Amino acid sequence: MADQSELRAELQKHLDGLDIETTCVEHPAVFTVEEMMPHLEGLSGAVTKNLFLKDKKKKGLYLVSARHDRQVNLNELAKKLGVGSGNLRFADEAAMLEKLKVGQGCATALALFWDKEQSVKCVLDSDLVSGGHDRVYFHPMTNSATMGLTPQDLLRFLKDTGHDPILQDF
Repeated sequence: MADQSELRAELQKHLDGLDIETTCVEHPAVFTVEEMMPHLEGLSGAVTKNLFLKDKKKKGLYLVSARHDRQVNLNELAKKLGVGSGNLRFADEAAMLEKLKVGQGCATALALFWDKEQSVKCVLDSDLVSGGHDRVYFHPMTNSATMGLTPQDLLRFLKDTGHDPILQDF
């Protein structure tokens, strides 16, 4: 498998091809939003947290991107998605590596670029696209950087990868 810097370069090349302008902050590797926030002080926009989930009955996969300060109730989300309360669980790292080419701490909407079969459904906090944010921030295939793009460019990127997002209020 390619290393994270190669994957990140391919992602950037794809974004450039879509004429999507990004900003990027390099920082030490982080595994939680709390660890990341001190490195992003002064940025304007919405920082995200991301959950890679599976539906234990139907075996479907979901990447949930929500504003970092939102509570994501898995039972409520399962009901909204029609998978039944109690059926959403965190997917294992092997599935994340297979589908998104990233491991723990790196799953974000930008990694959907690698889900060529569109087997992962994208669930997006509606506030990220309609909350008036200058930029929304995600890890670009590595948890040692945070990339910002406009909400409109995020939607364009997701549609281009075949991942029309399911918008949810959290």
